[in-house]
Amino acid sequence: MPVEGIFCGFSAGSPPEAAISAVFLLLLLPLVSAQTYHWGPCPTPKVQPRFSLQQYLGRWYEIAKLPASFARGKCIEANYALRKDGTVRVLNSQFYKDKVRYSEGTAVTPDPREPAKLGVSFSYFTPYSPYWVLTTDYTGVAVVYSCTDILRLFHVDYAWILARSRFLPAETVNYAVELMMNEGIDLAKMKLSDQSGCKD
Repeated sequence: MPVEGIFCGFSAGSPPEAAISAVFLLLLLPLVSAQTYHWGPCPTPKVQPRFSLQQYLGRWYEIAKLPASFARGKCIEANYALRKDGTVRVLNSQFYKDKVRYSEGTAVTPDPREPAKLGVSFSYFTPYSPYWVLTTDYTGVAVVYSCTDILRLFHVDYAWILARSRFLPAETVNYAVELMMNEGIDLAKMKLSDQSGCKD
């Protein structure tokens, strides 16, 4: 299904569960107000087999994503580079409110047996958030998913379609969308990113 053809859908749980979740939503409103959240625990999609971090390093451009409060601009890209200590430097950039803005974080591989399941943090004070590479050919496209359970009552998730160039053919975007939907990821709020008029 094309990104433009995805419609918003939301199904609530039973009334008591919905009431409890509503309380938590109010408490966590600053966190989830600009995110995508759903009732129930996170889905568990399959990730890239035999993932190679070395091949994944470098620059990726954002083609489409679920809403994220930290990425509201245009010309969004991420650059991954290996540090001497074995962690990965994550440098995100976007053009927002008339200037280029940067944010630097760190990515790690919590379990070497599952190299496609990374964790990313942009602050010393926040835990690592999941960063799962569902699929990539390393040279053209990558599909990434992140999900956090809130007491298993609901979950907040992110999803990205990334590319090595600022634009992807529609059929490649549709392939990435279908892959995520087949893994049980709700893409009703996914939107195409603006990569027009950007400076390389």
